[in-house]
Amino acid sequence: MADQQGDPRHLETLDRDLDRLSNLEMATSYVGRPLVGPGVSLIFVVLAGLAALLFFGQTNNSMIVVLAACFGAYMALNIGANDVANNMGPAVGANALSMGGAIAIAAIFESAGALIAGGDVVSTIAKGIIEPESMGTAEVFIWAMMAALLSAALWVNLATWVGAPVSTTHSVVGGVMGAGIAAAGFAAVNWPTMSKIAASWVISPVLGGVIAALFLALIKSRIIYQDDKIAAARKWVPVLVGIMAGAFATYLALKGLKKVIKIDLPTALLIGAVVGGIVWAVMMPVIRKQSQGLENRNKSLKVLFGIPLIVSAALLSFAHGANDVANAVGPLAAIVQASKSGNFTDAVSIPLWVMVIGAFGISFGLFLFGPKLIRMVGSQITKLNPMRAYCVALSAAITVILASWLGLPVSSTHIAVGGVFGVGFFREWDAERRIHKARIAMPERPVYAPEERRRRKLVRRSHFMTIIAAWVITVPAAALLSATIFFLITSAMGSV
Repeated sequence: MADQQGDPRHLETLDRDLDRLSNLEMATSYVGRPLVGPGVSLIFVVLAGLAALLFFGQTNNSMIVVLAACFGAYMALNIGANDVANNMGPAVGANALSMGGAIAIAAIFESAGALIAGGDVVSTIAKGIIEPESMGTAEVFIWAMMAALLSAALWVNLATWVGAPVSTTHSVVGGVMGAGIAAAGFAAVNWPTMSKIAASWVISPVLGGVIAALFLALIKSRIIYQDDKIAAARKWVPVLVGIMAGAFATYLALKGLKKVIKIDLPTALLIGAVVGGIVWAVMMPVIRKQSQGLENRNKSLKVLFGIPLIVSAALLSFAHGANDVANAVGPLAAIVQASKSGNFTDAVSIPLWVMVIGAFGISFGLFLFGPKLIRMVGSQITKLNPMRAYCVALSAAITVILASWLGLPVSSTHIAVGGVFGVGFFREWDAERRIHKARIAMPERPVYAPEERRRRKLVRRSHFMTIIAAWVITVPAAALLSATIFFLITSAMGSV
């Protein structure tokens, strides 16, 4: 035996066996890694169903509520995978945050926003898309909400897989509309409300892009193109940070704290002005100290925008959690109320256990599947640095305030991605303008060939077209999917 163990041939065989075992472990790990996300998601969905069974209790409708809770958890996971990327993508793309840091901050602030400031009273039929009375019976209403919830989740899941950031709000709106039409016909739809939502497809990204481009133009003209960039930054960065603080204070007062206290627009603007002035005064000595010893070049300016960008991403996540958690749990809460009391025409309050499903689902979805869309928004549409990403974050807050003032329903997804497009297209325009001026000053300068000029475009046209196409078809696609699911459910149940 000892001789066999010392035999070189035996040792070679043992090495080969160990290599095979090592390769098998690596292959198993490689194959199993893509299954971790779906596996954890499935466990969360099952736990959400068990929580519904525990808190709702044993009744005739308990299994319906369990199924609805599973669909709500699935929708929350997809919101985390797709929607949260819009808040964190610019900060990651600008290298102000690592992917892990962005996910941790987003998970904390999304959950805090959902649990602290989310869950205000919502309409039983998501924002008045259809008339509740048109549903006829509570049973039809429950199946319609079930179809809306599942169709919205499936559509957002498909968009995430394709790599297109879409509006989860519009997905839910499309789902509710499709189920409503299937249940009660086209007359049941509130078409004036739908026309406003359709208008927001254009208004949201255009307004977000224009505001982001204007702030980037301000930064370039007042800081980047100045001879003494550091001196200019000492003057203007506190002003920009003050504007950001005022905008976010107004934004959170209007949208993020509805559950705690009701604040009208003039009061919110006054709060924003006071907060902005205080932050501007505080930041003056901070920026002066932070800028000491910095070289007079663009790279030095990135340091001054890093912390404000991280803070803005965190605040956006808080406000997003407070508002968009209703996309996941609003229809679920309506199903819970209709199943418990049979009442489906009045407004519905979201129970705490339903809010927890939404908040945790968003965090899990972000952690498991968020990096793909974070990279898309942060680096694959156009190249971002802290200054450009800061403009995107600032435009998101200001656009929502303007939309609230104008009474327009807007999408946070469309605003944020529109802001990214805005800074990218502005950079293209600014680069062309500077090349044109240089050509006039130096006629002998070589001119790029048309192919080279197309290659040097700063916004990737393929991603631009994919995202725009996904935005345009979100509501009709979710509506068609929802109507199909409703017909399948009611045919199987024999209720219609």
